[in-house]
Amino acid sequence: MDYKEHIAIVEDWPKEGIKFKDITPLMDNGKAFKSAVDDIVEYAKTQEIDLVVGPEARGFIVGCPVSYALEIGFAPVRKEGKLPRETIQTDYGLEYGKDVLTIHKDAIKPGQRVLIIDDLLATGGTIEATINLVEELGGIVAGCAFLIELTYLEGRSKLDGYNVLTLMQY
Repeated sequence: MDYKEHIAIVEDWPKEGIKFKDITPLMDNGKAFKSAVDDIVEYAKTQEIDLVVGPEARGFIVGCPVSYALEIGFAPVRKEGKLPRETIQTDYGLEYGKDVLTIHKDAIKPGQRVLIIDDLLATGGTIEATINLVEELGGIVAGCAFLIELTYLEGRSKLDGYNVLTLMQY
């Protein structure tokens, strides 16, 4: 399926000069969304995944149906102060500063094979931070899967040595 047919390009959002890739038309189309999830599920099966991890919020949108289809757990990665139990955290860079991502301290058991899923691979900062959290807890990052990769931002360079799937590239 040509998933790009289901992506809306929004000019100058959230600021001038940006061509935002809106995945909501893909999500609105049940067959297209199911096909995208199914493609990631097939990839996950080849990686022998024990757990899916997704950063908020769009990593939840894609990661949860994948974990459901695989009948395995899902662990959310959230911004600081959003998880109710003991967490570990990592800082990561943003265009104009830093932010913090957290995961429950007991979310991953040492040796578990983890698939990290998000909607978009751009600069790679969020995924690099998520990898750090997974590995700090003793998880093995068996792969990373994305709906979209913005190749011109070179985020994949931060994922050297990791198995990466993207369904679309811009």
